[in-house]
This record gives sequence, C-alpha cells and structure tokens, in this order.
Amino acid sequence: MSTRPRIYMQEVATRDGFQNEAQFIATEDKVRVIDALSECGFAKIEVTSFTSPKAIPALRDAEDVMHQIKRVPGVEYTVLVPNVRGAERALSCGIDEANLVMSASETHNRANLRMTREQSFAQLEQVIKAISGSPVAINISLSTVFGCPMEGDISEDNVIQWLDRFASLGVSRVTLCDTTGMAYPSQVRSMAMRVKALFPHITFTLHFHNTRSMALANTLVAISSGIDRFDASLGGIGGCPYAPGASGNACTEDMVHMLELEGYDTGIDMKKLLAVAAQLPGLIGHDVPSQLLKAGGRNTIHPAPDYVKDIGK
Repeated sequence: MSTRPRIYMQEVATRDGFQNEAQFIATEDKVRVIDALSECGFAKIEVTSFTSPKAIPALRDAEDVMHQIKRVPGVEYTVLVPNVRGAERALSCGIDEANLVMSASETHNRANLRMTREQSFAQLEQVIKAISGSPVAINISLSTVFGCPMEGDISEDNVIQWLDRFASLGVSRVTLCDTTGMAYPSQVRSMAMRVKALFPHITFTLHFHNTRSMALANTLVAISSGIDRFDASLGGIGGCPYAPGASGNACTEDMVHMLELEGYDTGIDMKKLLAVAAQLPGLIGHDVPSQLLKAGGRNTIHPAPDYVKDIGK
C-alpha cells in the first residue's frame, strides 16, 4: 500500500471536452475512450451530459454511451444533469453521480444557462429533490468562483452564500470551478482554506483552467490547503463557450506527471493514460494543448548527437 499522499483525479474530457468539438465524435469512439480511461486509475469520469440534444448536439448520444460503457469497480461515473427531465433520463442509465451546474456570477449564469442565479437555484433544488432517496450522489459545480470575464472578481462571501444555500439542501459534494482561468495561487489558498473550515462535511473538488498557464501552480497550492480532488481533461481539451477568452481545462497528463514527480499518489497508470491521450488529435481532428504529448515525461531520454562521442579526441 502506498504511503504517499493520495490525490484523486477526476477526468472530464468526455463531457467538458467533447461537448465543444465541432466534429461529432461517434458513439463507439466515445465508448472506446471512456473504457480506456476506466482502466487508467481515475476516481471519477464525467461521461456525458443529459442536456437537451438540441442544446448540445455533440452529446446527443448520452443514453447510448452510458448503456454501452464497461463499468470498472472503484470508478464513479458521473454525468451533467441540468433539470428534472435530464435527471430522469440520467437515472434510467444507472449513473453513480449527478453533476449540477450554476454560476457564482449573475452575468455568466445568464449567458451560459439563460437564467438568473435564483432561477437556476430553484431548478437545481427540484433536481435534488427528484434524486434524493436514490443511491445516486449529487455534486454541485459552481462556475466562475475565481472570477468572471464579464464582471471581474467574484467575492468569497458571494461564493460562501451559495455554498451555504446548497449545504442547507443536504449537498455534500461541491466543485469550485475556475471557469475562465482567472484563479491565482494566493486566491486559491484563501478560498480553499475558508471553505474547508466553514463546510467540513463537504467534499470539495477544484476544477482549474489553464487559460493563463496557472493551473498547475494553483493545484499545488490547493493541495497544501487541504484539497485532494481535482478535475482535469485529457489533452487539456474543453473550455466554456460562454466565457470570453477561456481556453482549455487543466491537462490531465501534465497534472499527473507533476504530481507524481512531487511525491503524490494519483492512482493513475501514466503509460495507459498517454496511450489514450495520443488518440485524441486523430479523434477530434486537431492538435491538443498537452505538453507531455509533445515533450514526453521529464525522464524521457534521447540519444546524443553522433558528433558528441568525437569531442575531446
């Protein structure tokens, strides 16, 4: 048994990443990728979204994907659920967790969900009631916690107020999302320490974007502040289409590579993970932000140029 500190990695590419791709990814390809990810050692995989197929046509095959994937014991399979109708569809597919989303920013919530925050909360309250009593867990993903590109800074007090309201509904899992890559280390430390102190019964996940190249730095600070669960996306794909300037998510393989070097146990088989990541460019039709796919791991050794052996003779 590993004595290294445990970090739980949660893969989001097959929902957060695939939903933004212009090229439809065939159901069998989605299933193949998810099945391969299931063998990599993830604590959780966000498989798909039960949003209306008209709203997100890239994930219109949600039921088919959920019914065809091979479940691996120890892996939680979560899906995004926007409303009661989506919850009913998701529950019929044997999900482990329903991921419910709203924004801490009023402007972003209106842009992304076409509702005020109060309307979103009321809708999610109905979803929570519909799922309560079933074995399905509920996670709240709160977007733009660390800043909104249309409003600027979001106060910690604002975030705390929404967390308190969800906690009053019995929610015990929350993801704090850096939807636009605006988070910076001291801000992350302050937020993480405050929410851990105020809501000790809630399991927190942090979801970073690498828009301004701070995702890995923010991850290390979050760990030192008591967070041990992180979302990341294979290849670094994904990003919010309603957040101007927001590029992809924190890259899974880059994050795992760093954490393993720093002495953490991620549970991830890096060889298997890189094999799945290498399929992405061909699958989605374009390059991905992953640095590890380009450069290889730190311990990748290359042969010296031929002329080196003759120097000094």
